[in-house]
Order: sequence, then C-alpha cells, then structure tokens
Amino acid sequence: MGLVEVKAYIDTLGDQVIALQKDLVAIPALSPTYDPTPDHCGERQKADFLKDYLQRNGITDVVEISAPDARVPGGLRPNLIARINGRSRDRTVWIMAHMDVVPPGDLSKWQTDPYALSVDGDVIYGRGVEDNHQGLVSGIMAVRGFLETGTVPEYDIGLLIVADEECGSAHGIQYVLANGNPFEKDDLIIVPDGGAPDGSEVEVAEKGIAWIKFHVSGVQCHASTPDKGKNAMHAGAHLIVALDALGERFDREDPMFEPSRSTFAPTRKLANVPNINTIPGDDVFYLDCRVLPGYSLDEVEAEIRKICDTVSKRFGVSISLAFEQREVAAPPTPVDAPVVRQTIAAVKAVYGVDARPIGVGGGTVAAYLRRRALSCVVWSRMDETMHSPNENAKISNILGDAKVIAHIAASKCSQ
Repeated sequence: MGLVEVKAYIDTLGDQVIALQKDLVAIPALSPTYDPTPDHCGERQKADFLKDYLQRNGITDVVEISAPDARVPGGLRPNLIARINGRSRDRTVWIMAHMDVVPPGDLSKWQTDPYALSVDGDVIYGRGVEDNHQGLVSGIMAVRGFLETGTVPEYDIGLLIVADEECGSAHGIQYVLANGNPFEKDDLIIVPDGGAPDGSEVEVAEKGIAWIKFHVSGVQCHASTPDKGKNAMHAGAHLIVALDALGERFDREDPMFEPSRSTFAPTRKLANVPNINTIPGDDVFYLDCRVLPGYSLDEVEAEIRKICDTVSKRFGVSISLAFEQREVAAPPTPVDAPVVRQTIAAVKAVYGVDARPIGVGGGTVAAYLRRRALSCVVWSRMDETMHSPNENAKISNILGDAKVIAHIAASKCSQ
C-alpha cells in the first residue's frame, strides 16, 4: 500500500469527519478568560475525549503536557502530543492545532445551535468547526489513512493539540516549548489555522504588532470659557492626524505581505465627558501598529514619542503611552525551507493549485516556533469564517487538507 491508497481511503472518511466534528463541537473548551463556568471552562473534557478517540483509532502513543491554571476545574490546561512512526526517524511532520474556541457571541445571529453540529451538504456549521477543528480533524484523518491502510509514512507524524491559543498561548504552545519541547530543527511543522479558500497561501512571515494606548491629559473646564482649560480631545485629534507621519517614516514595502507596507491605524476611542458643555481634560484612544520585519518596535516607539512631544508642547498637555500588546516580528521561515517546498508541492498534487509564500499582518502561534529557529508554515484551505456567527467549514476541505498532510508525510524531503 502507498500514498495513492492512503489518499483514496481518506476520501471515504466523510462520515467519520462529521461524527468527530459533532463530538468536538459539543465540547466548548472555552478559556476561563471568556467563561469561568465549570461546564464550559478549559480544555480538559475535550482533551480526555480526544485522547480516548486517538487510542481507539490506533494512535496509541499519546503524551500529555499540562500547564497549571487555577482558574479551571482540576487546575490544569492539557496539551496532547500523539505520534506514529515512519520509515525514517530523521524528522517528524507535525500538525499543530488547538482545542479551545471563542464564545459564540450574539446567539440571535446564529441560524443553528453553535454547540450542535449542523450539516448542509458539503458544509458543516458550529462553533469551532473551522477554528480549529478543521486542522485538528484533518491531521487525525491523515494519520488514520496511514494506519488503516497499513501504509508507513516516510517520516514520523506528530499531532500537537494545544490549549489556550485564543487567549495568548501561555498555557499552550508557550508552555509546551518551555516544558518538554518535542521539536527538532529538521522537523516539518504545519499549523493549519489560516489560509485562502483555494489553498494558495502558505504563510511564512508576519509583521510585528504593537497596540498602544494614548492618554492625553489636559485641564477640564466649562465649554463657554475654553481658554481656562486645556482641551485634551482637541490635542488628541491633532495627535491622531500627526501619527499619520509614521507611514511616511516607515515606508518600506514588501510584496510578500498584504498590505505590503507597515500600517498604523487609530482604532478604539474611550468616552470622555458625558455632557456637551464641558471641555474634556482627558482623552484616550488606541493605535494598532503592524510593522514589517526589518523595523524594530523600538524605532517605532521612538518616533511616536517624538510626535507626542511635539503635540504636547503645542497644546500644553501631557501624553502617556501604554502598550497593550507588543510582539516583535518573528524571523520569517525561509521561502526555500523544506516545509515550504513540501507544502507547495503537496497543494499542487492534491488541489492542482500553485501556492505561494505570503506574509500576514496578524499574529499567529507560528511566531513562537520561529523565534526558536524552527521552520513552520501556517496553511489550510478555508473560507476563514472563524469567530463569526454561523462559523462553517467544508467537509471536502477537511479531507483535501488531510490528503495534503499525507502527501507531505509520504514524500522524501531534500534539504
């Protein structure tokens, strides 16, 4: 038996995909940040179900690495590592997916129960079916394809199923890397947690991220005597416009990214005074910065402080900065790395699509791996309905992605 038979067998697993997704959707696995109630809180119930499912289906080498978290029942956030052996033990093909999901939000916007799988032809609906059950189930079905046809992959296959992806990964991949890191430098790591509807985007790089809170402090007074105060809102408005200069200062472009430049977008603005006839003494707003690799966040911060000093001096206000998030761009995965070449070749073989390496503005868990000099890609064929009402995924994509994974695991890899 070989890869052809494995792919053919995967094509027969549609009902198995539906059954597994049905069970997973029914187990919310919410972060305690979202929901502290015992029935929904944490990944324990989902991890126990998956451990049993894997072992019942012949994937018996399952190890748990659990991160302490007093907020969840039992006090632990479980992460699972499951493996099957290949012909060569030189490297492992890893599929890293996460168990936790986000809350469903406004239930009136759902056409179905978010925690009860709904099937409409090739499309399944429910919270988590795409983010990240699609990648999780694809990895499992790929492994089942090898085991149930008696085919040995070229390399070991590892399933790393982590906790806490939706809320920072401190109890997930970050904890795993610090407490029993299973990766070797030559491993091929695929994170099936993002991608294009046609599967053509292989994410290899991401921008640095800074979320900055600006607090402009002036002097409140009656609006009929504005000269007695210092209008923080007026100064803040000028500051927002002045920050447009960041785009001119950091103007390098990289066509791998979309958009191809660094971006600096004012976003949230807090309420100031409750009535019209008061000059506000405080003004608070936020800036979302996505910075191309090659620029440091220290450079960006220094430029922002110069702009703040200019506005502060002009309007006689003080301006403080606070970083709500600060993530330096991880080193990109080289576009000629084996995992990139193998993924592109597999996508072509399975989907007939010419995939290309890209960079993204959003942060991904791949950054934690890249900072440890581990080459990885974020790839899947999906419509990206995650976090929205009526989240959905295609059964054909789940099976197709499983065949891509199988193709990678069955193909010899040259450096």
